[in-house]
Amino acid sequence: MNQEEKLQRMKELSAILLQASRAYYQESREMMSNFEYDKLYDELLKLEDETDIVLAGSPSQKVGYESLSELPKEAHESPMLSLDKTKDVEALQEWLGSQKGLLSWKMDGLTIVLTYEGGSLVKAVTRGNGEIGEVITNNARVFANVPLRIAYQGQLILRGEAVIRYSDFNRINEEIGDADARYKNPRNLCSGSVRQLNNEITAQRNVHFQAFSLVRADGVDFANSRQKQFEWLKSQGFDVVDYQETDRETLPEAVRQFAEKIQSYDIPSDGLVLLMDDIAYGESLGRTAKFPRNSIAFKWADEIRETKICEVEWSASRTGLINPVAIFEPVELEGTTVSRASVHNISIMEALKLGEGDTITVYKANMIIPQIAENLTRSGTIRIPDHCPVCGGQTQIRQVGEVRSLYCTNPDCQAKKIKSFALFVSRDALNIDGMSEATLEKFIAAGFIHEFADIFHLDRHEESIITMEGFGQKSYDNLVAAVKTASQTTLPRMIYGLGIPGIGTANARMLCREFHSDFDRLRHAQQEELVLVDGIGQVLADAWVSYFSLEKNNEQVDRLLAELTIEQEEESQTAAVFAGMTFVITGSVEHFANRKELQAAIEVRGGKATGSVTSKTTYLINNDVTSNSSKNKKAKELGVPIISEKDFLAMLEE
Repeated sequence: MNQEEKLQRMKELSAILLQASRAYYQESREMMSNFEYDKLYDELLKLEDETDIVLAGSPSQKVGYESLSELPKEAHESPMLSLDKTKDVEALQEWLGSQKGLLSWKMDGLTIVLTYEGGSLVKAVTRGNGEIGEVITNNARVFANVPLRIAYQGQLILRGEAVIRYSDFNRINEEIGDADARYKNPRNLCSGSVRQLNNEITAQRNVHFQAFSLVRADGVDFANSRQKQFEWLKSQGFDVVDYQETDRETLPEAVRQFAEKIQSYDIPSDGLVLLMDDIAYGESLGRTAKFPRNSIAFKWADEIRETKICEVEWSASRTGLINPVAIFEPVELEGTTVSRASVHNISIMEALKLGEGDTITVYKANMIIPQIAENLTRSGTIRIPDHCPVCGGQTQIRQVGEVRSLYCTNPDCQAKKIKSFALFVSRDALNIDGMSEATLEKFIAAGFIHEFADIFHLDRHEESIITMEGFGQKSYDNLVAAVKTASQTTLPRMIYGLGIPGIGTANARMLCREFHSDFDRLRHAQQEELVLVDGIGQVLADAWVSYFSLEKNNEQVDRLLAELTIEQEEESQTAAVFAGMTFVITGSVEHFANRKELQAAIEVRGGKATGSVTSKTTYLINNDVTSNSSKNKKAKELGVPIISEKDFLAMLEE
């Protein structure tokens, strides 16, 4: 590669990495795995070193994310640098040399700077872009473990990581019925929780603070030791990151011990940090433009093994999506035997050019999830199936954006049937506690459930259910009790649970409001009546009429109604100030607990909340009104006003 080609490749890599970084830090989504990102990043660093050129805006010169919220901004006294990193234990040993070091977790949350004066917490600021952070003092006051007062009366400045533990992350996600609305990982949830404008929401998330660096504590003698600083912080009531004292000889064993713990460690971590214990020596080393020289990060080296593909299995999901799964000769990875890895979609499969008998390399993303790193053979001989592996129905390739995926077109596919029942028992529908998709799959396969009404007659199969794997008398009794509780419901919940295409919770409530909860009138309504309802266009009206035109559906609904007690809801007395208006909500919310709460505030006032910006959208609600997100761009193209939550709240007060 000549100099010109290297420069062109550097520009390509910068664009890809910046886009991936923006997606991860600002939009709470992932475009690529850590393995892929690190591989491209290392390639960029190598090219910059070879050319001795660093382009403006290079990811190698950026630190952290740019602040986007309306929180007050504040410059740090000194830049908060990121850490140089390595995946090689021997490189760690060389870096430490003859010094004593402290090896600790590199936590995966949001870095915070706390300031105490006179024994009281007076300020908390996020790391932000390394030079300017956001002031989140009110939120830090409601962290689960931050001391509000300490014994030390001088000025104390310390740094640490705000984290949400896996146990809390799983608990929060379990409370969200809609799988698509669940948080992707603890770091994204933590970032949104810490940067809230409403600290009541922060308090609900059980955010913890783990101190990892003392910046200032005048008048305290730490005997020139970082370890003494950690011990002193503990004495002041702070939780300090778990660490282990080490030297060049004991370092490999210390790394191994941390690696053993990561699978069960409750605090998210993406590596380790090695810090020189000698304060004066470490500070005498100075810093580069981007990294301090007294500490270094260790990222888990992906253990990569070579193996051969036996076949590609096609796994049908409950949405009709059919995912390719690579089955390969078993290999040992991170202490366990693995023999399969999801390929996710056809686009990835085609990019890897997979074929039976191909030699591939595999690794575990974050030491947990098996992934294919590279295909060394690239035969590309895998055939995309014409028929669904579950029902035998015709398949179809669909493209959404740049991603090609395979779908089953049979509406009666068993996999889709499970999804239909899963919607019916979900939180926003009948809300049957304990009726998971796995349980539904067992009951459907056993022939206990054929239609919705069958769920209310599980008592007919008591003996069979209590002998099923994972069940017993207590589990059965709890499930039957949950079904009985769910039999008292509301008409909008029941309608939503039927799964009529396009009829979501908002449309179900709107239909019930306009037809005064008269279900008999509703089911016999024609297109011309339905399209008069705000938010119900021709497509939804056709879907409704089509559903109730089938005698089979009406008979099933009648049998379902016989099992239910429909509660009569009082019609809302709130003024319908948003009647005829359609809102789209995007991005994180700050004044409401979540998007559903904001959606409810719209609907109770006669408005409608939808998922896509169209010419019929009245307002797009996005706290980042200037972003270049796809929805913002669409709104600007169509002339749809983009408003913040504050603007929306002002509309309520008018």
